[in-house]
Amino acid sequence: MRWLVSLVGAGLVMVSLRDLFHTLWHPTRHGGLSRLVMTVLWRLARHLRARRRVVGLVGPLAMVTVVGMWTGTVIIGWAVVYWPHMPEAFSFSPGSKAAQEPALLDSLYLSLVTVATLGLGDIAPGEGWLRLISPLEALVGFALLTATVSWVLEIYPALTRRRVLAIRLALLRDADPQTEHLDSTTGALLLESLATEVVRVRIDFTQYAEAYYFHDGDDHSSLAAMVGFASALAQRGHTARRPEVRLAGDLLAGALADLAAILDQRFLHTGGPPEQVFAAYATDHGRSSAQF
Repeated sequence: MRWLVSLVGAGLVMVSLRDLFHTLWHPTRHGGLSRLVMTVLWRLARHLRARRRVVGLVGPLAMVTVVGMWTGTVIIGWAVVYWPHMPEAFSFSPGSKAAQEPALLDSLYLSLVTVATLGLGDIAPGEGWLRLISPLEALVGFALLTATVSWVLEIYPALTRRRVLAIRLALLRDADPQTEHLDSTTGALLLESLATEVVRVRIDFTQYAEAYYFHDGDDHSSLAAMVGFASALAQRGHTARRPEVRLAGDLLAGALADLAAILDQRFLHTGGPPEQVFAAYATDHGRSSAQF
């Protein structure tokens, strides 16, 4: 029975580590529990019609919640591993009152101290197999800290790329270039560069799906509000006379269709054409689907 309880604790640890791996390091970045937590928080904020300032906190709060979930699951899982063998399989420092506490409390304390890599030493494993897995928990705690820092450092550059594209589209919207303005080598280069930026954002949504749950703020920095104008530019390029401009317009339209497919597949599930997907994207982020 003791070993069965320990195996349950090991299973909890493995569930947490699997979710961490799929969220941060798997090529498709399909984290199960973390994605569920972020989706629930986002939909709850939208359902409650929270103010934009509150919605803007959903992404950071969701990341904190997910990291807390990983940490808590690891701590509880390892405590369950220790619990059936506490206190007889452990040694206590002289004068310590830890052995007088409930076994579950001692197990949680030991797990918390170990995962935080404090190494206080007042409770130490005595049996050989426990002496092997206890340092392993410290390594997991260190890996969890490193993964959290790297996650934060990865997500914010992706948000910056998305907002840069949105601001660039906002500036172009204000300039309102028509087909005759785009019908030149400069226009072809402009459309091609926009297609490249759209592809980067598409990759960011694939690699960092949690970026979807970050609110972009004002309309001029919101891709949800400005992506419709990119479609309008692609259409204007498609009707130009120069073949290189038409080609660049087709490239931009293809990149936008690919972006719409990713948004629909992973977040929106409309099953419609890119125009419908982008309208749903704007609505989900509290924006209007304006016609350009």
